Amino acid sequence: MHRPRPTLESVALHAGVSRATVSRVVNGSTRVAEDSRAAVLRAIEELGYVPNQAARSLVTQRTDSFALVLPEEPGRVFSDDEFFQGVVRGVGQELEEADKQLVLMMARSPAGRDRVERFALARHVDGVMVASMHGADPLPAALARMGIPVVCNERLLGAAALPYVLPYVGVDNAGGAALAVRQLLRSGRTRVATVAGPQDMVAGIDRLTGYRTALKEAGREPVVAAGDFTQESGAVAMRELLAREPELDAVFVASDLMGLGVLRALRQAGRRVPEDVAVVGFDDVQAARYADPPLTTVRQPIAEIGRRLARQLLRLAGGEAIEPAVVLDVELVLRGSA
Repeated sequence: MHRPRPTLESVALHAGVSRATVSRVVNGSTRVAEDSRAAVLRAIEELGYVPNQAARSLVTQRTDSFALVLPEEPGRVFSDDEFFQGVVRGVGQELEEADKQLVLMMARSPAGRDRVERFALARHVDGVMVASMHGADPLPAALARMGIPVVCNERLLGAAALPYVLPYVGVDNAGGAALAVRQLLRSGRTRVATVAGPQDMVAGIDRLTGYRTALKEAGREPVVAAGDFTQESGAVAMRELLAREPELDAVFVASDLMGLGVLRALRQAGRRVPEDVAVVGFDDVQAARYADPPLTTVRQPIAEIGRRLARQLLRLAGGEAIEPAVVLDVELVLRGSA
């Protein structure tokens, strides 16, 4: 039996608020008490309400704007981490060529996610890209339930429990990490450690998996310390590894930025690179080429990730069927550190 489409009135009844309050929330007004706003958003999700303007916008009211949401603090996004710059550049280039507008939004906190939901629900954008997700981020699924086109950078953790597929664009993180470790082992290194990335992010999880896989193939035991993709965390983790395993002769680092910190810590400890300890990073950011010594790394096509994110979202918002997963290749770049 066909269920009637939820209306503003049914959402208001479900949330226990007035129709006017629901209308204000749907249209992005800030003149709504937080408890009322939360009740309305919850009712919208539970009832599956999609504003009438969403249907109209498909024909006559498209905004020609698309949001790139980064669930990070602004200080991290606008730091020396070239991943964010590269993704924004790629997204921006693709949208500009399509004569569309980029809207950049941060959403690290529940309040930030709520702001993005209100903005998207009011149809200020035609679709949303979400990159640099942590944990089972609820934002992409919430947007999809509202009928908003969404494409993620990397697969969504916890997505197996969802009744639908959230498309994503990623890279072969595990394969790239395994490639790096196999190169170290082939070059004669016997004690290969890793500085892993955050284990609440797909990139951190998969690169650690690739490292473990390659060591298991070689019959060797893993030696793991954790970082958070920042340069300082790489230095701290490397000092920890040297204290635990003074005989280590190689380290795979899950990002180039952490790799720069690793090189600094090794230099301070009097270890020569690559003579005493070989180092391989991941990303191939510009700073890796000018490190001392230049950093051997696994190159991921960062700007192309942004381009493909935007391309997939443009197709999805245009009503096309798209691939559920786009996984881009990586390659090993040999330089002086290994």
